[in-house]
Amino acid sequence: MPLETALAYLRGATGEQAKRVPPVAVIFGPHAFLRECVLDSIVRRLAGEGCQYRSFQIGAGDDYGAVLNELRAPDLFAPRRAIACRILRSRRDRAEAGGAEAEAGDARASGGGGSEAALATAIETARGPGHLILLYEKDNAPAKIRRAAEKSALLVNCMRPFDNQVEQYVNAFAQSLGLKLSAAALDLIISRHGGDLAAIANTLGKVTIFAEPGAAVQPGDLDEGARRMPEAFELAESVARGRASAAMAQLGRALALGRDVFEILAVEIIPMMRRMMIAASMISGRKSPGDVAAALGLPPQSSLATRAIEGARRFGLQRLERAYWRACAMDAGFKDGTIKEREEALAGLLLDLMIAPD
Repeated sequence: MPLETALAYLRGATGEQAKRVPPVAVIFGPHAFLRECVLDSIVRRLAGEGCQYRSFQIGAGDDYGAVLNELRAPDLFAPRRAIACRILRSRRDRAEAGGAEAEAGDARASGGGGSEAALATAIETARGPGHLILLYEKDNAPAKIRRAAEKSALLVNCMRPFDNQVEQYVNAFAQSLGLKLSAAALDLIISRHGGDLAAIANTLGKVTIFAEPGAAVQPGDLDEGARRMPEAFELAESVARGRASAAMAQLGRALALGRDVFEILAVEIIPMMRRMMIAASMISGRKSPGDVAAALGLPPQSSLATRAIEGARRFGLQRLERAYWRACAMDAGFKDGTIKEREEALAGLLLDLMIAPD
């Protein structure tokens, strides 16, 4: 197979038109981050196809015997393997320094079965169903391995990006994460990070926590101020208006950022339900919105009071009472350990409140 650049591989690794990963892939090049990025992309694709992942590391004094045995050995439970073999710089430097003598020593030590020649033979004869991925922590792979891999293996050279390739890398990273970038967001990322591909990938990875599915990422989504935990009134507003998807997204965002489930329930959810329940009780007694706000200790124009009244009218007193007492019981269950799946229980409480019939 022809030699590919890291950019060409990453651009073609996602989507319906993605090429099949051949039985052997060889990754090398001077850009350390791109080497790891290509390896991760290949492993994730193979794992998604049902391959069982194995990882080996070859350093100075090691041979390829264990890797080749793993590649050849049958496995009843995982007939397809994705075997990643990382060849450290120390291993390659040793072989180059010793030349043919070092290679002959490896062959004698392993009985010929774990030498580089044996690895090249395995590459030439590889037909699957398992996969072997070789990652060389060096600018180039050995000539013997490249010759063996040229016919049927995937060869990826991870060169340092040129300035005019940075935009293409940003789009490739975004595509792999399922993100759509607006032109302004793309320009902002490049202006902030330049050719630092690791920083670009890290920024896009953070955006996935907050991005709305199908919506284009805007410059504001990249600001540190946008990456904050939802305020209590935001979650209350979503619940009061019956916006189940928004409420679940805000809850998931808070949990992803490290919020404690005990705190969310005790500080946000239960007080929110109490406000709506008080509002529902007073509305049933024909009290005005001003009276409700006063009973809640809030000014009439308060958004918390407005949302409490909206939620009270939407859900009704009976549903709110059931949800409130369930939340109190859940709080006790969290504290005494009887409820183990806390995040799922909290999400279920909110969904039942918003979508369950009376």
